[in-house]
Amino acid sequence: MRKTVKIANKIIGDGYPCFITAEIGINHNGSIRQAKALIDMAAAVGCDAVKFQKRTIDVVYTKEELEKERSSIFGETNGDLKRGLEFGYDEYKEIDEYCKDKNIIWYASCWDEQSVDFISQFDVPCYKIASASLTDDNLLKYTRSKGKPIFLATGMSTMEQIQHAVEVLGEDDLIIYHCTSTYPTELNEINLKVITTLREKYSVPVGFSGHEKGILPSIMSAMLGANAVERHITTDRTLWGSDQAASLEREGIYRIVRDINQINIIMGNGIKKVYDSELPIIKKLRRVQ
Repeated sequence: MRKTVKIANKIIGDGYPCFITAEIGINHNGSIRQAKALIDMAAAVGCDAVKFQKRTIDVVYTKEELEKERSSIFGETNGDLKRGLEFGYDEYKEIDEYCKDKNIIWYASCWDEQSVDFISQFDVPCYKIASASLTDDNLLKYTRSKGKPIFLATGMSTMEQIQHAVEVLGEDDLIIYHCTSTYPTELNEINLKVITTLREKYSVPVGFSGHEKGILPSIMSAMLGANAVERHITTDRTLWGSDQAASLEREGIYRIVRDINQINIIMGNGIKKVYDSELPIIKKLRRVQ
């Protein structure tokens, strides 16, 4: 029997509504005002959750990497950029209170153990392991030690690496995301049938974290059995930032929520029947009844 996972008041698994996360990530561009605008958008269209990402910059990146030249709205080095995009305690406290007010779940992908501890201050209901962290056994074990459900992203990973990560994490309270870590992802690299592969191999809920342009693959993923769908959102794809082009504006995320929520209704139960609404048509159009 396939497992289910409970996150706050939501259950993820077969027979339950698809859990939809709007990933804010770093699309707030260091602005709490922009972060709130994105939370507003996600809540208004009916997303179940928003997700951020948290890094301890000096742990995740080497000194050499941070000193590299990279012009941005924050300065002229890669370090200026990375530090400018990080929220601290005050910002996350505000986010926590704002999400509670909007009645929407929030959580984060934590790229290092210090970030896990930082986010745990807010008693989030779950965590995400980013694709880049899938092979970091210590981080996987540390995140699991918090006793909360985990979303595991599998971009840029082999099936062998995924299997190892699942063995480290265990299958309880685990959701596996199929994804491709290219922003934006080309159609021929989305490979949605991997959702079926993962569902056949594991008894945990399986989802899709999409980075493609458009909405069709995300909707199709739910038709293939994805129990959870995650997409980046933005107020404007032309804004500055590396993830903006692979993100959805309000209309896009609205349509994903709307269409995915209609899938089970449209698919029906597979039992052929004559509907009451057809009876007048039978009377009108059939010569032999």
